[in-house]
Amino acid sequence: MLARAAGVAPRDVGAAGRKDRVAVATQWLSVPCLDPEAALRLELPGVRVLEAVRHPHKLRTGQLRGNRFRILLRAVDEPGAIRARARAEVVLRRGMRNRFGEQRFGSDGENARRGLRLLGGSPRAALRDRRRARFLLSALQAAVFNDVLAARGEEFDRLLDGDVAVVHASGGLFRVEDAAVEAARAAAFEISATGPIFGTRAPEPGGAVALRERAVLEAHGIPEPLRPPRGIPLRGARRALRVRPEELALDRSEAGLELRFALPAGSFATVLLDELLGPADAR
Repeated sequence: MLARAAGVAPRDVGAAGRKDRVAVATQWLSVPCLDPEAALRLELPGVRVLEAVRHPHKLRTGQLRGNRFRILLRAVDEPGAIRARARAEVVLRRGMRNRFGEQRFGSDGENARRGLRLLGGSPRAALRDRRRARFLLSALQAAVFNDVLAARGEEFDRLLDGDVAVVHASGGLFRVEDAAVEAARAAAFEISATGPIFGTRAPEPGGAVALRERAVLEAHGIPEPLRPPRGIPLRGARRALRVRPEELALDRSEAGLELRFALPAGSFATVLLDELLGPADAR
């Protein structure tokens, strides 16, 4: 809608990430050659322009610090709220498992399999929409990461020899040579172990950690050597196995249980809900 109103191609509109399609969301978008005053006058169904400023660059995926959420859970009784508060204390101490939420895999759960077919040499027609192709490949990367995290079990909040660790304050990565030496920093939530967002340039762990990750890659059928589809770079990265929500608050009212919290970029509010209340199908 914004592209049509501004007279540009949809691919020229930039956003730092996707928002839940049924949420009331506030988000920055970038549009080329759109005067800020004209942007403020736009009338779009279900959309209100709150602020418009000039900026020299297009917004790209991942160019955000994080997201703030306010969620009202209507079907939570008092015992459920008590359990959620107890689990919140554990999450604040250990962190939450930083897995990708189910929405990353599509309404039918098939996005990762479609991404694997692209890696295996899908027809040219499938690559005409490169934005969708990149999204399907990212779903495959997410599935691999989730399985590596699941294989970690209860050690998700601890370091192992050979881990690639991330420094939360800076985002810097380093190989853990002696987990015992780094244990205090991990306990203080200064650093955490990471899992693979597989690609051609992703840093690799060592020792038993590397063997475990390779086993998951093989189980998913990721080819070795990796050859991304032409025109779609797949450099890879490392993702923290855990994150800690900020500003976490739970308030019980007649309407239900209201949660307020902030998560770093790329982390899923639905995953935190699972941590606090259990998976949706078990509630």
